[in-house]
Amino acid sequence: MNLITAEKLPVPGGHYSHGVMAGKLLFISGQLPFPPDTRQFPDGIEAQVFQAMANVEAVLQAVGASLDHLISVQIYIVDVAHWPTVNLAYSTLMGPHRPARVIIPCGPLHHGALVEISAVAEI
Repeated sequence: MNLITAEKLPVPGGHYSHGVMAGKLLFISGQLPFPPDTRQFPDGIEAQVFQAMANVEAVLQAVGASLDHLISVQIYIVDVAHWPTVNLAYSTLMGPHRPARVIIPCGPLHHGALVEISAVAEI
């Protein structure tokens, strides 16, 4: 098992790593939509999805991978009413690549985020 730190992201605020490599699998911790250079979320669910996915991508890049390596994505949202917007933003980012995915309405998220995304990739 190897602990992964993405240099492009802030140091984790809790007791976790950005990612963990186990064999050929990379497990990416939940990414809130913090831009790397600030602790303020972008406005709106769509912008937050794009930023959270950029943070997922930063962890992938730390091991020389890309979004095309994702095999499973878990998207947590504060309200099921956001589902259509989240689905559209996600499909725009992912293009023809279709890993397994779940969108989970879960109620409030840390720091008031509208979305948090975790994932698994095969490297």
